[in-house]
Amino acid sequence: MAKKKKKLKVKNIIILGLLSISLGVLIVSSKEIIKWFNDNKKSESIMDNIENKITITQEENIDTVITQNEEEIDESDPYWDFINMNLIDVNIAKLKEDNPDTVGWLSVSGTNINYPFVHTTDNKYYLTHDFYKANNGGGWVFLDYRNNANLDGRNNIIYAHGRENGSMFGSLKNILSSQWVNNSQNYVVQISTMNVNSLWQVFSIYKIPNTNDYIQTDFSSDKEFNYFAKKLLERSNFNFKTTVNEKDKILTLSTCYNDDEKVVLHAKLIKTN
Repeated sequence: MAKKKKKLKVKNIIILGLLSISLGVLIVSSKEIIKWFNDNKKSESIMDNIENKITITQEENIDTVITQNEEEIDESDPYWDFINMNLIDVNIAKLKEDNPDTVGWLSVSGTNINYPFVHTTDNKYYLTHDFYKANNGGGWVFLDYRNNANLDGRNNIIYAHGRENGSMFGSLKNILSSQWVNNSQNYVVQISTMNVNSLWQVFSIYKIPNTNDYIQTDFSSDKEFNYFAKKLLERSNFNFKTTVNEKDKILTLSTCYNDDEKVVLHAKLIKTN
């Protein structure tokens, strides 16, 4: 009888222990879910404030600079569909009043990405801070610290979290869908900075296991850059029927697809003003 009572006592202790662990996990999970929703709400409020402060205007094709050698571009290249598109213009100086780290505005066709982006001395700060530099798990859209605000590097990289509600770079996943690919008007990225507005033509999209081989910013030679560009072209899920060479500047957008993979877009500069 004593043995039975002892076994029952041990069993009850185990059950209570498991219940305590389960309750602890539930409490932690609930806190994380609440924090996730609060961070999203804060980010939405920030964008409302920003959109009330500035206006995105379409700039006519006046005093534009074509960065491509059009004599070398095949008539089948989608370039000819994009080169006459308007540029966007945003008063970045006004946004700098709220955050001096602001360097530009990014708009990606066929997605919800339409945000100001920032730049600081590392690639960690804006993973956990929002546009107003408050703690926020949603982070913000930011330029790689190795690049400069003029976006005149050979590979200019912009990051953001892939939020499940589609905010930040959450909708970058759209580029992998047939609906996005089947609409050629999506193959452009527009950027406005303090000194220049620009249009970029998409040439590669893909999902890839976590790797850093596409976020290289320094190249020792044209040969190395051409090898890099060729790798990005060959990696694409879709053939955009365009080329990239040593004269080009690349824009790279990167975010998490899940814990083990990234989704990436590459575009080349085709026009500025």
